[in-house]
Amino acid sequence: MVFSTTIFLFLFLPVFLGGYYLLPFRARSAWILLGSWVFYGWWRLDFLGLLVLTTVWTYLLGGIAAAGLAGSRPRRARVALIVGVILNLGSLAYFKYFNFAVDSLNYVLSAAGADGVSAWNVILPIGISFYVFQATSYLVDVYRGDAPAARSYLDLAAYIALFPQLIAGPILRYKDLADQLRLRTHSFSKFSEGSYRFMIGFCKKVLIADTVALIADVSFGMEQPGLLGAWLGTLAYSSQLYFDFSGYSDMAIGLGLMMGFRFMENFNYPYISRSITEFWRRWHISLSTWLRDYLYIPLGGNKQGPLKTYRNVLLVMLLGGLWHGAAWTFVVWGAWHGGILALERYLGNRPGAKERAKGGAPSVFALPRTMFFVLLGWVVFRAPDFSGALRMYAGLFGLQGIGPREVLQVEIGFLSLAMLALSLVLIYMGPYMKGRSVLTAPAAAGTSGTAGTAGTAGTAGTKLADLSYVSSYRLTYARLFLIPLFLLGVLKLAAESFSPFLYFQF
Repeated sequence: MVFSTTIFLFLFLPVFLGGYYLLPFRARSAWILLGSWVFYGWWRLDFLGLLVLTTVWTYLLGGIAAAGLAGSRPRRARVALIVGVILNLGSLAYFKYFNFAVDSLNYVLSAAGADGVSAWNVILPIGISFYVFQATSYLVDVYRGDAPAARSYLDLAAYIALFPQLIAGPILRYKDLADQLRLRTHSFSKFSEGSYRFMIGFCKKVLIADTVALIADVSFGMEQPGLLGAWLGTLAYSSQLYFDFSGYSDMAIGLGLMMGFRFMENFNYPYISRSITEFWRRWHISLSTWLRDYLYIPLGGNKQGPLKTYRNVLLVMLLGGLWHGAAWTFVVWGAWHGGILALERYLGNRPGAKERAKGGAPSVFALPRTMFFVLLGWVVFRAPDFSGALRMYAGLFGLQGIGPREVLQVEIGFLSLAMLALSLVLIYMGPYMKGRSVLTAPAAAGTSGTAGTAGTAGTAGTKLADLSYVSSYRLTYARLFLIPLFLLGVLKLAAESFSPFLYFQF
């Protein structure tokens, strides 16, 4: 089940919220768990079994780790942590990368003139990348003493399976929700804020992302896209991905507010960034924070000299790229961002660089330069394979003609082009309409020496949904305009029947 379906909007959500508010508070965690399991198992019950099994071993091993630390048995706690991490990441590796490993092996064998190996096909369970990361972070935080062990299986299961963020994030941490599971406030104002936030995300997804998707699909599907077609397709995909994923995050945060929870923000206008380092402080904040705390810092962060720092940044981004998808195109995308992050760090560490940065005016080319790098990266991220990416790059640099191809002119209507133009206006004017609080990149509290994923907002980046700029969601006039837009989105959704989110494939 997904948010952008009539079944969710008109059946699951009303029934769930009705039961939630009719029950006493002590029964609401059980209701959340039951509703979340129904939500997840709607697709396939066998994969619900995997989610339950993951929660069981995470709960048991987390309890063993906590008991070992309390009883001065650090070795037992460490063994429990290692076993839990191996089970969690091992299940992710099997379901997500088994087919990729077999295909890669067969490619190498074929190139060497040998016969390939035959193997079964593994189906990827939806959301496994997200709930495995949450389960793993719980074990690590308990071992580090950063989070309390769950008081009951119900608490941990409700945290891992919490349906608003179960299948596409944000990636939450148990320490941020432990107190809220035990005690949280419910009010009409919080529910209203959540409803408004949900409608914003819904309109982002259904009205903008789904409409501009046609341009991206046509452009990336062309054999030889021209200059105009390639740029239109790349811009359309960058808009589609942002409004699709940030729309999902808005809907998740809104649903959480309806239930009394406050989740962390996941996006902060990433396309106004003036460097790739800043971009990763604003894009998919929960993932970049996770990568920083559970990969970059354990690898040594920036504490072992510049060369190892660059190595750590590049390695983390390579793994981050692979996390997004089991294909070499995602590895290249991660290497692209990791290489730029390392280069930016090198340039920023040159003698006098910091003094020049403080004393000089911001470069007018910083934003377009950053967007150019981001757009080039999105091409290989979106392309089905390297040949498709090379065709798009050839089009972007005018190697296949200037004008749009006939198929581009025929298949793309005025509405898609108009929505693409509107999306770009919202991307670049939205921060100014909301105030200067979103124009400054979040500070890396206590981690100023890190870069890229490690430069994510630190304490500031893990603020919950009451960040200062969220208060603007309470603007009365905006709400009046939003309701008819939401109804329009519902009508569009009913006409098109199904609207999957892009990040479900990851």
